[in-house]
Amino acid sequence: MRGVTHAIGSDAVSLYGEEGFVSMSQLSAAIILAAGKGTRVKADTPKMLLDMCGRTLVGHVYAAVSALQPRYTAFVVRHEREKIIQHIAQIAPHAVIADQDDIKGTGRAAWCAMQTLPADLEGPVLVTAGDVPLLTADTFAALAQTLGNHAVTVLTTFVPDPHGYGRIVREQGSAAAADTRQEAEGRQGGGAITAVVEEKDATDEQRKIHEINTSVYVFDAAFLRRSLAGLSTDNAQGEMYLTDLVALAARTGAGVGSYTVERSIEAEGVNDLSQLAYLSAEKRRQINDVWMRSGVRMIDPATAYIDVDVTLEPNAVIEPNTILRGTTHVGAYAHLGPCTTLTDVQVAAGAEVPYTMMRGGVISQHKHSQHAHNAYNARHIRRARRKSADNRKCASHRCSCGDAKCSRRHSSTINHEG
Repeated sequence: MRGVTHAIGSDAVSLYGEEGFVSMSQLSAAIILAAGKGTRVKADTPKMLLDMCGRTLVGHVYAAVSALQPRYTAFVVRHEREKIIQHIAQIAPHAVIADQDDIKGTGRAAWCAMQTLPADLEGPVLVTAGDVPLLTADTFAALAQTLGNHAVTVLTTFVPDPHGYGRIVREQGSAAAADTRQEAEGRQGGGAITAVVEEKDATDEQRKIHEINTSVYVFDAAFLRRSLAGLSTDNAQGEMYLTDLVALAARTGAGVGSYTVERSIEAEGVNDLSQLAYLSAEKRRQINDVWMRSGVRMIDPATAYIDVDVTLEPNAVIEPNTILRGTTHVGAYAHLGPCTTLTDVQVAAGAEVPYTMMRGGVISQHKHSQHAHNAYNARHIRRARRKSADNRKCASHRCSCGDAKCSRRHSSTINHEG
């Protein structure tokens, strides 16, 4: 079965449907929640704008969502509004901006978004957080496929330690029905979902559940619009919970579907910089794996840092401690590194680029090798900064030593700007 394959920059996904293809325009709308303050990040940069492999967190989510080509995309914003919407204008110029008011909660955020969308909107509406950068278009498409005649379908996953997460409560008599993956019946979990209970509102029995809500849903538009108006803040958090609509759909017989993502890391959100580093490492592993399977050789994948919009041709070789950023393109048989950082650079086929820091420009097949020779001798580079280097290490761990003179077993860094 063939699918629609997207490049690395679109998360390299294939969208399959029941008959072979999923309709890429099946979503009427997508709502991306980007209003959170992100206080645990403790950084000046708004959480949604934190960089991961050359793209912001919210940019990763939008890239996956946009692969499904929803008719409308709405971003809900509040904290650091101007910075967020400026970025949205760059990555999604046709998107709708919805401002969340003083009432807290995901339910209120979704309500604000629906006010900006057409009043007669019908069909599936995806609602997702904007800080889940590893979710793929495949997963969003699979979730949408499970909506069917249900009013809502919920993306769930299993975690060893569910503390702090909303628990998925299913029918079959007890909360323990979905306690472990082994007890779940197939990919969709155990019985039908009856509620999503937040940590602070859960009973001791419900806290034993290991199946959790990922805060990603697909709703029927009419049900979503009608039900949001009835949400209240009568809960421990004093917020309007979007999860209350799941219980409403179950209670009224409107129907609740579900799709369980097998690898829980895919549905993790970024709450602090430690978690950002953890998820970034997984994203890098995914990127590197795709390139290696495409014919690019990486001597040490753990020290190869490649942004999502970088492109490489087969038979290129990446040595340890190499960083490729922006729109860098590497031609076939090029040999990069070790200790090389390139940003928005075009590398010709067959070029050899060791110990180099460069931003912008073109590296030809032979010219750069001569530059490296000159830099090694350090007589023809005005900005050379003389430093000794141990035979076992490059001149600088970060490869920012300028055009330093290095020991005989190493060339030296070429530091080009522009």
